[in-house]
Amino acid sequence: MAVEKREEVKAIARYVRMSPHKVRRVLDQIRGRSYREALIILEFMPYRSCEPILKTLRSAVANAEHNNGYDPASLVVSRAFADQGPKLRRYRARAQGRAYQIQRPTCHITVAVAPELAE
Repeated sequence: MAVEKREEVKAIARYVRMSPHKVRRVLDQIRGRSYREALIILEFMPYRSCEPILKTLRSAVANAEHNNGYDPASLVVSRAFADQGPKLRRYRARAQGRAYQIQRPTCHITVAVAPELAE
């Protein structure tokens, strides 16, 4: 029995000023869902991380539509993950000339879409 391989198309948002832990919480909700379903979920979730994820998802679907000729209605979120990016280091002035370090996290969001397999 031959296994049919899906052609994935992806988009990556790099250096997003957000913790990867907070982004993963939302990505777990859309992984494996259809494009339309994922859009509805992202538009109505109350989290700040939905905005860059939505932008990345729309970019991945646009790539699939224009570069590979896929129909957006038939696409599924096949992979979605967030990797840790470099931390922005800042300093806060403290008493007696000291400085405390503040680390502001960044992340790289990757969303891959593939056409739905017909069973």
